[in-house]
Amino acid sequence: MSQQTVLVIDDERDIRELLTITLGRMDLKVDAVGTVAEARQALSERSYDLCFTDMRLPDGSGQEIVELIAAEYDETPVAMITAYGNVDAAVTALKAGAFDFVSKPVDIQMLRRLVRTALKLAEEKRTGVGVSPTSSGSSDRLIGDSTAMQQVRNTIGKLARNQAPVYIAGESGVGKELVARLIHEQGPRATGPFVPVNCGAIPSELMESEFFGHRKGSFTGAVADKEGLFQAAHGGTLFLDEVAELPLHMQVKLLRAIQEKAVRPIGAREEVAVDVRILSATHKNLAALVEQGQFRQDLFYRINVIELRVPPLRERRGDVPLLADYVLRQLAVKSGGGTPVRLLPEARQALEDYDFPGNVRELENILERAVAMCDGDRVDAGDLMLPQRPPRHGAEAGTHAHAGHHAPPAYAPQGHPPAAVPSAQTPSSELPLDDYISNLERTAIMKALEESRYNKTAAARKLGITFRALRYKLKKLGID
Repeated sequence: MSQQTVLVIDDERDIRELLTITLGRMDLKVDAVGTVAEARQALSERSYDLCFTDMRLPDGSGQEIVELIAAEYDETPVAMITAYGNVDAAVTALKAGAFDFVSKPVDIQMLRRLVRTALKLAEEKRTGVGVSPTSSGSSDRLIGDSTAMQQVRNTIGKLARNQAPVYIAGESGVGKELVARLIHEQGPRATGPFVPVNCGAIPSELMESEFFGHRKGSFTGAVADKEGLFQAAHGGTLFLDEVAELPLHMQVKLLRAIQEKAVRPIGAREEVAVDVRILSATHKNLAALVEQGQFRQDLFYRINVIELRVPPLRERRGDVPLLADYVLRQLAVKSGGGTPVRLLPEARQALEDYDFPGNVRELENILERAVAMCDGDRVDAGDLMLPQRPPRHGAEAGTHAHAGHHAPPAYAPQGHPPAAVPSAQTPSSELPLDDYISNLERTAIMKALEESRYNKTAAARKLGITFRALRYKLKKLGID
């Protein structure tokens, strides 16, 4: 295989030399130039496996080069070299097609990791090996022909190719974790781990140990070394779901870990380098929380380099029949692979007319319940047991930043038929809200455990939470 080549564009001689030496030691051939004009010339004469460009150049900007490469040499990954802390420039470059950025002073270890990821990316683009954006089994899990969903799929393809942190916004139940998985699966980190974390499910006092790990004996109960979520995601993607739930003390530590690309386990003397891509999501309005001082602005800028909004189901009603057919096919496979149950026309119509405050997750729950309740192999409108309430059209539906939060308990825990949930009256005055919610959770968890013959993995899937979150809840509620 011929030697891979890198183009370095920087008007500072010492940076050019540093990169030339470092990359040379990685067995790469380096061409180094100092201006936009020389870069244009070099790019037109040969193809490069990777390109580094400084932000400011004597005859133009690095941004021009990023745009030129994105338009004419899109096989070549390009990284921007920015002044330390210049987040705006980095964001602009990432949006224009740069796959990552390096801060001055250049950290050699970080640079090497970045180069390895970039060359893998270039190789996949050239050979078509790797996970292609349309590969079966990944993006076809994102069901829908609506313009909104086509846009989401296109954006996922673009975001998969760079390493920028992505913030996925959307109401509860729209499928934010699926979107994060697809960004991971379609990018150069696909062979690395995808580690999803529900930030709301980790008790505050365990958070630091969960994220960063600990050393044996660092606190009571630390009977062995434990690696944290950052270490578990090394070489892959860490997905921070419900990131708005992080307490402020953890936000500071998380920001540091992301900036330094290193973590310090509790009780450890030195830091451990970690190479992870950060994707995050929440159904809350993060910008509003920043304004209220509940979420750190510097962390918000760091995780929200690019925002991807996943539309609620009511904004893509045309996708409901497709989604319903998909869910019914999945349910048939789950129950042993018979013919999927059919929706009668009036049931189909009822679903199309319904507003789905709980989005796709609610649709799944409604159909799972209907399949269990219906006679034979057909579901009629009555089997759907849709909540009777005035349709929530108009401004109110559109402006609800987290409608999913206000859904009655009937469809809070996933996969949980409403029959076993106390009716949607407010908690009785003798019962504090926390206890009332704990009781609901306990009922739902016990039922899921019984139905899955006490298989915790299956019970977690039924409840629509991660296995880790279920473990915490069992501990918290004292269920053995």
